[in-house]
Amino acid sequence: MYKIVSAIFLAENIKKIEIEAPRIAKKRNAGQFVMIRVGESGERVPLTIADSDPEKGTITIIVQGMGKTTKELNSKEAGDMISDVVGPLGAPSHIEKFGTAVSIGGGVGTAIAYPTAVALKKAGNYVITINGARSKDLVILEKEMKEVSDEAYITTDDGSWGFHGFVTQKLQELIDSGKTIDYVLAIGPIPMMRAIAEVTRPYHIKTVVSLNPIMVDGTGMCGGCRVTVDNQTKFACVDGPEFDAHLVDFKNLSDRNKLYLLEEKQSSDTHVHVCKLNKTV
Repeated sequence: MYKIVSAIFLAENIKKIEIEAPRIAKKRNAGQFVMIRVGESGERVPLTIADSDPEKGTITIIVQGMGKTTKELNSKEAGDMISDVVGPLGAPSHIEKFGTAVSIGGGVGTAIAYPTAVALKKAGNYVITINGARSKDLVILEKEMKEVSDEAYITTDDGSWGFHGFVTQKLQELIDSGKTIDYVLAIGPIPMMRAIAEVTRPYHIKTVVSLNPIMVDGTGMCGGCRVTVDNQTKFACVDGPEFDAHLVDFKNLSDRNKLYLLEEKQSSDTHVHVCKLNKTV
C-alpha cells in the first residue's frame, strides 16, 4: 500500500497528489510514468510522474478526473492509501543541449511538459514554455513553468488569460518572429499534438510528442498500447511514450483510443459514490 502525503485541487477536476514511493522517487527521470491501481479490484491507469523528492521519498502525479478510476483517485485525501504504484516505467525523455527548446503542454498535458522543461533547462537549453488551457480557471502549474523558463506563455481558448488562441498559434507566432527553434516537445490532446506536428513540419524542427494510448500493464506484455510510428508498430509503454511527431500515425492513435468509450461511460455511470460523511461516522 502507498500513502498519499498531500492532495490538492489545482483546477476543476484536476488534482495534484503526492505519494510516498521512495524507490521510484530515487530512480525516475523526466518523461517516465507509473501504473496506479487505486484498490485491489480496480483497473490500472498510467500517470506521468510530474515531480519527485528523493529526500522525502515522494513522487507527484497530476490527475484529471475523467473516467471511473481517475475520479476515484481524485476523491482521495492526505492520509488515504493507494493499492499499487509501479514504476518508473517507459523510456526517459531524450535530453541534450539542443539550443532553443520549446516545451508545450495542453490542459493536463502541462503536468508532463513540466518535468521535461526542468530537464531541458538543466541541460543548458534556452527554454520557452507554452501552457494552454480552455480558460483561465483551468490553467495549471503557471508559476512552476515560469520558474524554469527563459520565456513563458499562457494561452487560453477564450482569451480569459494570456494569449487569446491555441498553443499552435503562439508557436507559429514565435516561428514567424524569426526566432530560431531547435526542438519542440508537445504533450496534450491528440488533435493538439497532431496540429503541432504540422506547424513544425515545414521548418524541419525536431518535434517530439508523448503519446497516451490505452495501456493495461505498462511493461509491453499486453500489446494494448500499440501505436504506429514510421509505419512500424511500437509499444508506447516500453518504446515510448515519446516519439518523433512527424512519424506518428495520429489517426490510428485516435481511432484506438476510442475503442472503449462506451464501456468507460457505462462504468463511470454505474460507479457508486461513497459519502465522506459516512466514512467519518
